[in-house]
Amino acid sequence: MAYDVRAPILDPNTATGEVARFFEASAQLRGRVPNSSLVWGHIPYLAKFQLPAGVALQREGAGGVLSCRIKEMAVLKTSHVNTCAY
Repeated sequence: MAYDVRAPILDPNTATGEVARFFEASAQLRGRVPNSSLVWGHIPYLAKFQLPAGVALQREGAGGVLSCRIKEMAVLKTSHVNTCAY
């Protein structure tokens, strides 16, 4: 039996409360609200802990040796392998 366990992407325009605040913080730190944040919005209290670490890992510096380009290529390849629609 196959299950589709993907969480739906939330709409930032209709978000309220903690979810809306998380989306605002994500937009401030990243310059936009990426699809990953739209899914993290289902658990906004945990997402707030993940957000700073995720931003630091995606930018150059922060103790990493990979360029942003290489990191983004890894994200895209992982999304492709997992058959993400976005």
